[in-house]
Amino acid sequence: MKIEELKDIIFKNVQNTNEEFIRLFHGRGSYYDAYEYLLLDSMNKILFLSLYKEEKEEKQIIDLVEELYHAKNYECFIVQRRYLNKSPSMIVLGELKKEEFIYELGLKYQAHFLNNQNMGFFSDMKIGHDYVLNNSKNKTVLNLFAYTCVFSVCAIKGGATKVVNIDMSKSALNIGRTNHRLNDLDLKKVKFLPHNILKSWNAIKKEGPYDLIIIDPPSFQKGSFAVSKDYEKIIKRLNVFAKEECIILSCLNAPELKSDFIKDLYSSLAPEFSFKERLNIMSTHPCKNEERALKNLIFVKKGRT
Repeated sequence: MKIEELKDIIFKNVQNTNEEFIRLFHGRGSYYDAYEYLLLDSMNKILFLSLYKEEKEEKQIIDLVEELYHAKNYECFIVQRRYLNKSPSMIVLGELKKEEFIYELGLKYQAHFLNNQNMGFFSDMKIGHDYVLNNSKNKTVLNLFAYTCVFSVCAIKGGATKVVNIDMSKSALNIGRTNHRLNDLDLKKVKFLPHNILKSWNAIKKEGPYDLIIIDPPSFQKGSFAVSKDYEKIIKRLNVFAKEECIILSCLNAPELKSDFIKDLYSSLAPEFSFKERLNIMSTHPCKNEERALKNLIFVKKGRT
């Protein structure tokens, strides 16, 4: 793929934009034969370019995004160089407002474009967010590895009666509180627990039992969680947390591990739960090998008949 083809894809995809978060180019899935190190996102009037590798075409790519910025009247263009220490972000053109927001599925979230490696939001999880939004009515929900509580916002908006958010990061959970307020949601229905999940089984059980459980861990978090050895510790306890009828959204964002890794854990450690489906991969995040993409797996526990 040449730079001209990259331009064609980006300018075609930008025709579908509105205020909501949309990926204009997703190279990380190796779907294309080049630019695997490149992501470009449109968020309202902001362009956000992520570069995961230093390449000689970097200036050409930035020039291309600058052209898009002017052609479509964007207000800010930011580039993040993920290949550098601490993944610094810098404004190339325009400026940010004092507060900026990300919009998805009609909901809004506080954005942090310059201060963190991650902006507080993961766009590849839109299918999962939509699932929770449409499957939370009258449910008690457990949100593990809650981060900035996007799933919780979707659950409460979708009619959940209670959501319990658990994450080690107090600062992320504080952003989560803000995200609920931004959407005028009832915080009396929401709990924010800054706990290490693997050391908090009693606290999790106390707040239950749950109708819907969301497990969305990092693939690796130094000193606290590694998918390959720690995911099973959660799965083997699910039946204790779950109601007689329960849905599990079990997420896996480790390219080296296939869906069968999770399915086999459920079969051996939580046989009460049966696999129902894998949520579709978003068309805006194409992947050459779907088993290396984000995996959102639905498991269900049926009540006694």
